[in-house]
Amino acid sequence: KIPMDFTLAPDTVLPEDGYRGMLIGRVWLPAANGLPGGPSVVVVTQHGVYDITNSYPTSSDLMNADKPTLAAANADGAIRIGSPEEILLNSSPDKRNPEKPYFLAPIDLQSIKACGVTFIDSLLERLIEEIAKGDSAEADNIRETIGKEIGGDLSGVRPGSEEAERLTKSLKERGLWSPYLEVGIGPDAEVFTKAQPMSAVGVGAEIGILECSTWNNPEPEAVLIVNSRGELVGATLGNDVNLRDMEGRSALLLNRAKDNNASCAIGPFIRLFDDTFSLSDLKNVEIELVVEGNDEFSLTGNSNIGMISRDLEDLAAQTINKNHQYPDGLALMTGTMFAPTKDRGEPGKGFTHHIGDAVIIFSPPLGALINRVNHCDKVPPWEFGTMALFQNLSARSLI
Repeated sequence: KIPMDFTLAPDTVLPEDGYRGMLIGRVWLPAANGLPGGPSVVVVTQHGVYDITNSYPTSSDLMNADKPTLAAANADGAIRIGSPEEILLNSSPDKRNPEKPYFLAPIDLQSIKACGVTFIDSLLERLIEEIAKGDSAEADNIRETIGKEIGGDLSGVRPGSEEAERLTKSLKERGLWSPYLEVGIGPDAEVFTKAQPMSAVGVGAEIGILECSTWNNPEPEAVLIVNSRGELVGATLGNDVNLRDMEGRSALLLNRAKDNNASCAIGPFIRLFDDTFSLSDLKNVEIELVVEGNDEFSLTGNSNIGMISRDLEDLAAQTINKNHQYPDGLALMTGTMFAPTKDRGEPGKGFTHHIGDAVIIFSPPLGALINRVNHCDKVPPWEFGTMALFQNLSARSLI
């Protein structure tokens, strides 16, 4: 059951089975011993959080190891930097002491990719956005109409199948075809760049929406961690923060809707696949979400990966293959079936974020990703990129 506590503490953030799995994170370490502060790759255990950056300077390095789980367990020179409790507590911006460690997103050099309309519910909502031209006031009426007309047709259709081809022909003849239907039931998945490497925020951080957006929402998703060889080595949680009004005006505004300051949250930790948690286990995971506003508004929802329309391996294979390589690996957000429609304020207007909203995305084997909403220009600017990372690692004699 989803924890209703937004406090950053092990009981809230860790997976239900605690430290049983191999949990990999990243921590910002303060300056010490004449060396600058900077990010470190860590293993999170019951006995402490251990810095393994001496062996694996980046998260990407570790994921590209021959066997990441064994590599993390046997990393030379691991240094205990604190307890999970104290580092989690210091990861809340309003409680942070900059002279102590705090958690970051658990990825760094990996490309951040995302898959769209991989669930029928989200496919219908994208159609509604498109028809409504980004106007939330029109969405409710369209939702009822489009749901009755084609909702049943789409149920259970496997993308790219002969049945999907027949349905495609029927929908085109009825004048109901759309780019979203093409990627929803066609042979090719929608895979886009969600955010730039090094730009994702982690547990406790603020997430950003544009001040001009009047219709937006969280998108709770499972995130596959894929190495440069195309191997699926672990998973974590993600929030593909989305501006529905922007994308609804035009699918070509996808970048404007998706890639903004702090619009991608990933964490809390990468759980590497092993005998405690496998890719098969991930396929049966339920992801739950709670949004709590300062206006006493509350929203809950869930996204069951078992209802995804495409296999997770297929999504990864359509992303990294002989036609497109990712030498630093990638984090692949796999889509969500959750599209909030609960009215917040005026009837028929549906849901949109308010500043200060607390958002918690939870899955029993992956833990809880907890963030608060702010405008993109009020969130701390993204200033630590790839060049800064390598300059920092060099200054700390780690590369």
